[in-house]
Amino acid sequence: MKSVLSVVLTLLKEAAKVYWVLLKVMVPALVIVKGLEMIGGVALLGDILSPMMQWVGLPNELGLVWATLMLTNIYTGLIVYFNLELTQTLSVAHVTVLGVLALLSHSLPVEGAVAKNMGVSWRVTLALRFGGAVILGGALHFLYSSMNWLQQPASSLWRPDAPVDDSLVSWALGQIETLAWIYVIIFALMVLLRVLRAIGIERMMHTLLYPVLRWLGIGKDAANVAVIGVVLGLTFGAGLLIKEAQSGRLSQRDIFLTIGFLGLFHSVIEDTMLILLMGADLSGILWARLVFALVVIGALARWSYVTRKLNDRQETPQT
Repeated sequence: MKSVLSVVLTLLKEAAKVYWVLLKVMVPALVIVKGLEMIGGVALLGDILSPMMQWVGLPNELGLVWATLMLTNIYTGLIVYFNLELTQTLSVAHVTVLGVLALLSHSLPVEGAVAKNMGVSWRVTLALRFGGAVILGGALHFLYSSMNWLQQPASSLWRPDAPVDDSLVSWALGQIETLAWIYVIIFALMVLLRVLRAIGIERMMHTLLYPVLRWLGIGKDAANVAVIGVVLGLTFGAGLLIKEAQSGRLSQRDIFLTIGFLGLFHSVIEDTMLILLMGADLSGILWARLVFALVVIGALARWSYVTRKLNDRQETPQT
């Protein structure tokens, strides 16, 4: 009993640390979003991103959510999403496409800087993550609409209570309640991750993904790190990659392919669970994302292999 209490207290402290870091981003973002809404900036930003939103089949107003996701993180994007109060008008297909945009292109300033530190340029990161989000989002929109899939109204697993009136006081009280619930969600996810680790889900994911990553041409040591990044996130995975790279066991090709794969498919448990709260479908936010990551990185791996062979031939002296 004492050990269980100790684990719970440890998780509460860890959740509090993560929560405090997020609060520093979420609170200013909420104030900015409210200010934009009051002066008509939400509609303006929606108009700016309108071509992209039309391509992926989403309402212009969700452009603000996407912009927030790209600049901050999924938690802040969730709060902005629920603040727009569009959930009753969206289908499961809409929310799934938005979830794909979130998962592929969130936290670009931070995670792009991590990738840059590993030798992957901003141009490559933006092409993979922003470009990948646009391509996969558009493909899923076309698939769902043409096949008439997931057209039923979305049902969020969690939704903050709408304010009883339009006053700033009511809005502020609603945000405080929502922010409190975010801590509960963080703690619940930490507990879930601990349980999944205890029952062997992490080990099973390693067993399933390791051969696939090796097939892509990612070396053994890098593949081990990639599996950890898939489970725990890009930043953590990149931290381990840095350690391995400094040991001299990883080639620059391994680092490039691993960072590229993690950019498209990382933190698969936590991030996927967060998007499920919006009412998205696993067909897009998990399976399509995994297939897309494998196809893109597989193509890059083959291209880098062919390029290396051609360079080796050119450098080989003629006899």
